[in-house]
Amino acid sequence: MSPGSAGPDGPAESPVLVTARRARAAATELAPLPRTVRDGALLAIADALVARAGEIVEANVRDVERARAAGTSAAVVDRLTLTPERIAAIASDVRDIVALPDPVGEVVRGSTLPGGLELRQVRVPLGVVGIIYEARPNVTVDAAVLCLKSGNAVLLRGSSSAYASNTALVAVVRDAVAAAGLPADAVQLVPGESRESVRELMGARGLVDVLIPRGGASLIQTVVSESTVPVIETGVGNVHVYVDELADLDMAVEILVNSKAQRPSVCNAAETVLVHQGIAEAFLPRALAALTEAGVTVHGDESWQKAGAAAGVEVLPVTGEDWATEYLSHDIAAGVVPDLDAAVAHIRRWSSGHTEAIVTRDALAARRFVSLVDSAAVMVNASTRFTDGGQFGFGAEIGISTQKLHARGPMGLPELTSTKYVVTGDGHTRG
Repeated sequence: MSPGSAGPDGPAESPVLVTARRARAAATELAPLPRTVRDGALLAIADALVARAGEIVEANVRDVERARAAGTSAAVVDRLTLTPERIAAIASDVRDIVALPDPVGEVVRGSTLPGGLELRQVRVPLGVVGIIYEARPNVTVDAAVLCLKSGNAVLLRGSSSAYASNTALVAVVRDAVAAAGLPADAVQLVPGESRESVRELMGARGLVDVLIPRGGASLIQTVVSESTVPVIETGVGNVHVYVDELADLDMAVEILVNSKAQRPSVCNAAETVLVHQGIAEAFLPRALAALTEAGVTVHGDESWQKAGAAAGVEVLPVTGEDWATEYLSHDIAAGVVPDLDAAVAHIRRWSSGHTEAIVTRDALAARRFVSLVDSAAVMVNASTRFTDGGQFGFGAEIGISTQKLHARGPMGLPELTSTKYVVTGDGHTRG
């Protein structure tokens, strides 16, 4: 059936739904294939990316030129840009994923029941995974490869600003996949550049098993609010660092600056620092000096403003909007709290549930903080920047989930699977 053609039981389907139906058929073919076949396809993708880098870059240049003409910021243009060197790095990442353990078929648990039935819970692919993401064409390859490795078909809906790049990348990947013996429709670009195509994808319940949005808060909230397909919520990081009364000051300064300034535009960068009042007099001047040196603007409460005035550093007044903001820039909200419980209360009010950190030499305080803070990752005497699939040893990640069902925190290959129960008997019947 061609895109937009009439189905046997009703009116014409849209190109998006036809694409999703093809993905569903491909997922059925893909699921039983052994690891050797899927890994062979990934190696073919890596080789094809390098061999066809020229046509990928040529397509990418068109996207970059359009972005610059539209006045897009230099940072976004940089994320959009592909070069032969960057493509080679993407291909290298694909080869690294090949070496990761295959989650499909892993026995999560098993036992022999009292009557002799053998029970196993095994990992199986989710089926069809839809990825909705913004102007980062490297995600096109990352998502495709991670889904194929875990036995899933994937529908890719990147932003219109990267449409030419994504079209070229998907063409390369599909050719490699087909040559390796996998159904080409296991990897598809969702047709269309309008928001209507996104809405149709979000409504393709029964054809698409799960959607994973990757991007800014607006994109994620739109998908979460409007999708009838189950969604794994990812990414938004209103991240906190709490400096406890018994913190090592040198350690606290180093962790704070690394959490905020090492790479401020990512979801695991700190956006708020809270300091116990018992250590504030000693800590604030040192923190202000280090943050200022790192180019960070502090939006602080009265205590931070007084410390700034004494040190000759401008501290902007903090507002409720600041406490709620994921800056993704060299800005940080800052406050002084009377105790650990007050810090936890603040975090519970404003956190997005991504990552929080405590700096303390008090083991009891650390345990209490860990037990009370309800986020996907909690750091004790470590930078928030460690919340990352690669840093956790997962090898790769499809995103960082901030919800609680199915997956939470960095999502590696196992999080792209579900499970089924396999029960084996010998003529057993239930009385």
